[in-house]
Amino acid sequence: MAYADDCDTRLAPALPATLPATLKILIAGGFGAGKTTFVGAVSEIEPLCTEELLSGVSEDTDPTEGVAAKTSTTVALDFGRLTLDERHVLYLFGTPGQQRFWFLWEELCAGALGAVVIADTRRLAECFPAVDFFERRGIGFIVAVNEFDGGHRYTPDEVREAVGLGSDVPVVRCDARLTSSGTGALAALVQHLLFTAATRPPGSWNPEGENPG
Repeated sequence: MAYADDCDTRLAPALPATLPATLKILIAGGFGAGKTTFVGAVSEIEPLCTEELLSGVSEDTDPTEGVAAKTSTTVALDFGRLTLDERHVLYLFGTPGQQRFWFLWEELCAGALGAVVIADTRRLAECFPAVDFFERRGIGFIVAVNEFDGGHRYTPDEVREAVGLGSDVPVVRCDARLTSSGTGALAALVQHLLFTAATRPPGSWNPEGENPG
């Protein structure tokens, strides 16, 4: 199944001269959405993972409804690297999904140029905090719908309406287990960032990913 071509993003115009060769990208989303799997599938190096086994103590804070087979969780970050083409090397930082670790997101997003928000249609509301986080900080992002086996299939427009996304935010279909699918999602994000940079007023492109004011 081809995922990279099935999205509602736009093709980017000419590459802005100020775009850095190395891009810090966040992989975010809810608990159990597939962030660690995504980073591991696309990274060209052995990914750094900070996974710990789930225990009975965490049942109240990490509800596993819909992801009952999950046995471990990220407690700090995941890290990987992907050379997308001769001009783009992506450094991937996977965020922890549990609410008690959200304070780490502020540190992880420093200098980030964009993000992939992984959405699980079985628990779609779990991606809302990540979407809100990036919208509030003006960080460009796309939503990648991780199509779990047995999960309901929604169109990009259905996901957009359910999450309350603007028309400018691309929505792509993804299988986090597949390298080609994850790479396609990252390419869609880079295209989105390039398009956004090229259509901003002169002088407003910020290669450090920091928000004015």
